[in-house]
Amino acid sequence: MDEQLLIQSAQKGDLDSFNHLVLAYQEILFNTALRIMGDEELAADATQEAFISAFRNLNAYRGGSYRAWLLRTVTNACYDELRRQKRRPTTPLEPVNNEDEEIESPHWLADPDISPEQKVEQAELEHVIQHCLERLPPDYRSVVVLADIQGLDYNEVAASLRKPLGTIKSRLARARLRLRECLQDFWELLPAAFRLERESNP
Repeated sequence: MDEQLLIQSAQKGDLDSFNHLVLAYQEILFNTALRIMGDEELAADATQEAFISAFRNLNAYRGGSYRAWLLRTVTNACYDELRRQKRRPTTPLEPVNNEDEEIESPHWLADPDISPEQKVEQAELEHVIQHCLERLPPDYRSVVVLADIQGLDYNEVAASLRKPLGTIKSRLARARLRLRECLQDFWELLPAAFRLERESNP
């Protein structure tokens, strides 16, 4: 994919080129929104709003990391929704379906190459991490999601959130400390392999 060529074509109004960009980035945008919002439906809405906003404002893109530019758009969409709710959304540790029935194996955790025991451990870890993420203030949560989950470097995170590099590093350090403290509350629930890794890499 020639990203810059697609961007240039999309800036001229070529919807097909923009759709190629959507396909390339929709997963990372949705996953980012899901981690920030803690709700699949809200994350899907935020992702859709982000792409609509990105298309409308495509001429405002002036180069640099397009991924960071898109992530700033979806992060802003999440912030807007959080402000509308005027509360931090919560997700139960056990996910439920539309009928409020517990989902034993959510589709986003599915992996045909792992054993049932590993699936249980993976689900427990997923629930605990999401719970602890949702206890963070939105500003801290977004930094952790972009840096530690999506793998952006500090400069990309700073560009995505339009914050000074020093602010990003400070927020990330504080957010990681809070996450570590939260995870300790659930220490016995965490998979043994995860506990061993944390103990060997404090």
